[in-house]
Amino acid sequence: MTVLCDWEIASLCEASQLVWPFRPELVNPASIDVTLGTELLVEVSDQKDLIRIDISERTEDDPYMLMPKEFVLAHTMESFNIPAGLSAQFVLKSSRAREGFTNALAGWADPGWHGSKLTLELNNIRRHWSLPLYPNMKIGQMIFFHMSSTPIHDYSVTGRYNNHATVMGSADEKTT
Repeated sequence: MTVLCDWEIASLCEASQLVWPFRPELVNPASIDVTLGTELLVEVSDQKDLIRIDISERTEDDPYMLMPKEFVLAHTMESFNIPAGLSAQFVLKSSRAREGFTNALAGWADPGWHGSKLTLELNNIRRHWSLPLYPNMKIGQMIFFHMSSTPIHDYSVTGRYNNHATVMGSADEKTT
């Protein structure tokens, strides 16, 4: 597998909505920045199921505060359409990691994953300080890889998380 460079990413975004909406200023030499979306799934102490929270009105000056050791599911503002010959990996921006955010290692995008925003598993690993979350905050980046060949059955056939326009809990777990 080889990593796509800036002009390849931009070209695919413009031609096929690889990342939509496409914002050229988010393209890096070997990745594209992705931003935080407008909904979270949060844990509430007296309920087993995760609760959906709308943060669309939050801003950098008035963010949702992720408490120390708190875990949430979030989503990217961007949607993805990964063609059969590519795969992708989400990685947290180093600035966010240095602030105390972590993301579970579940950010792989198989060939054929399409029409969906990426669900993120965010945690505040700080012990004493809350961390801000708000829409359009640069949260991570996607790195794209050329596959060595096209898979026999891509994610459009085998996957459970295609065409999701918002944050999604586990297909095996209920959310409200």
